[in-house]
Amino acid sequence: IFEAVAQDSLMAALKPALQHLVKVLAESNPGRYGFLWHWFDEIYVLLDLLLQQHYLSRCSASFSENFYSLKRIPTGERRQQPLATAGLPKRQHWKSLLLLVLVPYLKGKLEKLVSSLREEDEYSIHPPSSSWKRFYRAFLAAYPFVNMTWEGWFLIQQLCYILGKAQHHSPMLRLAGVRLVRLTAEDIQALEKKLAGATSSQTHSIKTKVQSAVRKALGGIAFSLSTGLSISVFFLQFLDWWYSSENQETIKSLTALPTPPPPVHLDHGAGTALLPKLKTVCPLCRKIRVNATALSTSGFVFCYRCVYNYVKTHQRCPITGYATELQHLVKLYSPES
Repeated sequence: IFEAVAQDSLMAALKPALQHLVKVLAESNPGRYGFLWHWFDEIYVLLDLLLQQHYLSRCSASFSENFYSLKRIPTGERRQQPLATAGLPKRQHWKSLLLLVLVPYLKGKLEKLVSSLREEDEYSIHPPSSSWKRFYRAFLAAYPFVNMTWEGWFLIQQLCYILGKAQHHSPMLRLAGVRLVRLTAEDIQALEKKLAGATSSQTHSIKTKVQSAVRKALGGIAFSLSTGLSISVFFLQFLDWWYSSENQETIKSLTALPTPPPPVHLDHGAGTALLPKLKTVCPLCRKIRVNATALSTSGFVFCYRCVYNYVKTHQRCPITGYATELQHLVKLYSPES
């Protein structure tokens, strides 16, 4: 169950991370990268389609499922499991591909539409047609219940899977007619052999050469995407752990600044003030203070002329030794003065 749920959360975290990256690029250089932000959903779904097709055809699994060493097999498969390199039957393959790529895309578009409609409704930006307005309001009112039903369907399916009452942890797998199992040692060996022998085949006709070149180009793009995503996954999981609430205490202990040492009191030598017993006496001139002035760095009070000359010469507090500048002098106005 851990691998099954983890691969779902991996794909859920991947799109927002890429979206944030594209947003930063678009804001830094709108002329060059603005189109990426404007068409992000469409570009992402095309890349996702290419990536998932590559993994389904070669590994019988999606990108995230293969990352967690899982594969898909037909639901009714009870005899010896086919190797991952054998691929899925065509029906299960195309259903898996559409459910992996198209459903998240449509769900994201629907969420954006609802957000836009709510904003328009809030500012009363809607057509004057009363029939459209009724449909408009009914749609906004019904969407939370539809979304709750959708999420509840997934939750119930996961609970049934945990309790051993279902073969699928996700309704999408059930609709695709497949279930997840772990890769075996034979699967891993077969995948390695297939990867090693991918470039060994020879073609002769122009048509097959063109098809092979296109297939290799698409496979190369998919492989580059998968390699980059595999590396990025580690950083995404690390950031997810870093910012998770249960790890905040650990993070604070790791990033907390060391406890500062106690105030360094200078030796009572030449040029160093001793605190007088009377609070109205200046520690520097040993007389009743005139124009009382405090240092904001330490809080001690002196005569203005005494502390001004001392700070200007030594750039520190006469009592504590804290680094002090002239802007740290604060003139005090007492009722007696």
